[in-house]
Amino acid sequence: MGQLSTHVLDTAHGCPAAGLALTLQRLDADGPVTLRRLALDADGRAGGPLLDAAAMAAGRYRLLFEVAPYFRARGLALPEPPFIDTVQIDFGIADAAAHYHVPLLVSPWSYSTYRGS
Repeated sequence: MGQLSTHVLDTAHGCPAAGLALTLQRLDADGPVTLRRLALDADGRAGGPLLDAAAMAAGRYRLLFEVAPYFRARGLALPEPPFIDTVQIDFGIADAAAHYHVPLLVSPWSYSTYRGS
């Protein structure tokens, strides 16, 4: 049963990125369509799938992680403009029956992602 999920870890503080805002978009021929906006829970997760089996469809998608506002809320003094403001990850779903997990490891100065399990 297909689904899309994410998990964000704050590598500057060594903890989940609780409260980090994110947007999920589908990338259509006419441009991006926002599907969801939410803040991550205490474990740095969406509190459930971003897309469940009923909503999964093959196509191109984008996750927008609002990194600079998250770190400012944690009390870090960031320059203006910040080095990393919003992390944008564009990815494809080829098999709507598969599980796609898009984790993000992030600090104010770097980030890393991969297709997780």
